[in-house]
Amino acid sequence: MKEYSVVIEGKPCGPYAPEDLKGLKIKAGTFVKSEEMDDYKEAHEVPELCELLGLKAHVRLPQYFASLDVRLLAVIIDYFIIFAIYCVIATAVVLFIDEKQLRIIVSLAGLGIIPEAKFIYSIVMESSVRQGTWGKVLMGLKVSDEKGNPITFSRSLVRNLSKILSTATLGLGYLMGFFDKRQRCLHDRIAGTVVIKDRLI
Repeated sequence: MKEYSVVIEGKPCGPYAPEDLKGLKIKAGTFVKSEEMDDYKEAHEVPELCELLGLKAHVRLPQYFASLDVRLLAVIIDYFIIFAIYCVIATAVVLFIDEKQLRIIVSLAGLGIIPEAKFIYSIVMESSVRQGTWGKVLMGLKVSDEKGNPITFSRSLVRNLSKILSTATLGLGYLMGFFDKRQRCLHDRIAGTVVIKDRLI
C-alpha cells in the first residue's frame, strides 16, 4: 500500500506507512495525500483507506463549480487535440494520393467530421471514470450529476445533444451560466449535470 501524508491540526505530517495510519485516529474528513495524488482528499474519498480504517464513504454535494471562461478554455483544448489528430490522419491519407487537386479536396472534406468527432468524444469521456474530456481533465474539471456522482452514458448523451439548443438560442443557452450560482448552462439544466472544479487547499 502507498504511504500517505496526513493533515493534523492544520499541518501536513508524514508520510506514514499504512500500519501507522491506524494509530492516528483518522476520521472521514481528515485530509490525506499520497505521492500519486495531485491534491489532498478527505480520507473517505480514498477507497483503500476506507477499507483499511473502516471509514464510511459519504457523498458531499459539489461546492466548487467551473466558471464559463475555464470551461471555454477546456473546449478550445479539446478542439486542438481533435484537430491535431485529424491532421495526422489526413497527412497519412494524402500520401497515398498522387493528384494534387484530389489531395486538397480530401483534406478539406474531412474537416466536416471534426464536430461529429467532438460530439462522440465528449459523450464517451464525460461518462468515463475521468468524468470529462482531456481538456476538462487538464483544467481540473469534471462533469457530474447534481449530487456530485459520475454521470451515465445516457445522461452524457442527453447533455451533449442539448448543446444544440444552447447553440440554437444564439448562445443564450450558454449565457445562462452567468446567472446561475452553479454556473449551469441550458444543457446542464436539461441533463441535470454540473461542471465541478477540483478542491484546492
